[in-house]
Amino acid sequence: GTHGKTTTSSMLAWILEYAKLKPGFLIGGIPENFGISARLGDAPFFVVEADEYDSAFFDKRSKFVHYRSRTLILNNLEFDHADIFDDLDAIKRQFHHLVRTVPQNGLIVAPGDDDNIKDVLEQGCWTPVEHFSAPSGWQAQNLSEDGSGFDVYLKGEKQGRVEWGLMGEHNINNALAAIAAARHAGVMVHHAIDALGEFQSVKRRMERRGEVSGVQVYDDFAHHPTAITMTLEGLRRQVGSEHIVAILEPRSNTMQMGVHQETLAAAFAEADEVMLFQPASSDCSMQKIAADIGSNAQVFDAVDAIVAQAVKRANPGTHLLVMSNGAFDGIHQKLIDALELKSGRAK
Repeated sequence: GTHGKTTTSSMLAWILEYAKLKPGFLIGGIPENFGISARLGDAPFFVVEADEYDSAFFDKRSKFVHYRSRTLILNNLEFDHADIFDDLDAIKRQFHHLVRTVPQNGLIVAPGDDDNIKDVLEQGCWTPVEHFSAPSGWQAQNLSEDGSGFDVYLKGEKQGRVEWGLMGEHNINNALAAIAAARHAGVMVHHAIDALGEFQSVKRRMERRGEVSGVQVYDDFAHHPTAITMTLEGLRRQVGSEHIVAILEPRSNTMQMGVHQETLAAAFAEADEVMLFQPASSDCSMQKIAADIGSNAQVFDAVDAIVAQAVKRANPGTHLLVMSNGAFDGIHQKLIDALELKSGRAK
């Protein structure tokens, strides 16, 4: 899918581990329950985070067609990787190639409310499908305001309640998908629910990097308008009316090509302030996006300038949310160091 692959894969690997199935895994991030991104494992179960990017310069098929999965989670589907694909239909074709690799005795887990995934499955699917976010399949009900608790239902019957440290409706959907996939591997639903209660998230997915004098610094991998929206909405539900500063580096190839320029401004609706970094070589105009956002948005061409402005304006109760799929010149530690200097806590 376009969003949530790393988190969902990490959840599934942890559920299988909790159930003592000793899975192997290959994940594009570091699940904090494991502290590593890959291992061979000691069982027939192996969790792979897969995406539609091409395999190699000599093999332009999407990587995921090589994996021959028995259980497949299709989390969502939007246009991405504009450096590889001309349009959304091209990505849908690759997703359908993937669907065709799943055997008849396998399982496809898919959202019940994603029209693009629905289009893919309607092209032809010969594998059983279980839906999440759908009354006929897996649902979450009785959600706490910030998403840190929810009841799990399957076909209208309550299976149990998840209480955990994550936030946001997107993570609830990730959890439902992971529970469904784990059940197909033989894990009892109540064991999967218990496992999620001990799930510790993934590095760089709303990772709290530090707190100085009441100012929180977060690191998130969001680099697509939908991901930015979901991340900010989740944080807003958790912190209420406290001040949120969103700091973005548009680093992905798709972002720098300007593909999301017309839709990016709306993604910052839940931020009180927005600080945008303008890369030297980019077809995406941060000035235009800032103008679309309004007076609470600023554009910077240097990381140190962002740090100086963010720290200057930060007060107890401020949340500095940094979003980038790269290192962003070490901005997270620079923010923490500057906040400590401001508060007199610097060593």
